[in-house]
Amino acid sequence: MSSMTDVIFLLLIFFMLTSNFITPSGLPVNLPSSKKAEIVMQKLSVTVTSDLNYFVNDRKVDRGMVESALAAELKGKEGVVVLHIDKSVPTEHLVYVAGIAAKLKAKVSIAATPENR
Repeated sequence: MSSMTDVIFLLLIFFMLTSNFITPSGLPVNLPSSKKAEIVMQKLSVTVTSDLNYFVNDRKVDRGMVESALAAELKGKEGVVVLHIDKSVPTEHLVYVAGIAAKLKAKVSIAATPENR
């Protein structure tokens, strides 16, 4: 019986180490598709919805307050900012937020859904 518990614990550890830790955004955004969509450990999320509302970690902010909200979340450290941009949003909004994140020395990742083949 003790060997069975060892096997169970080893399986538990295996699945814990190989599972993906994803914190999905709860905002309704229709993401674009990509041939290769990688999963990034999400630290900070910026979402731009189709009606051009900006959210930093699910908290609504005005467009002019995005930089201060990101700076407060990053607190001077380097981090990863995951952009959840609706595919109907013009590219200028993506560039605007990505530029702010780059200015704050954060790595930028764009969220996408895997393309169906």
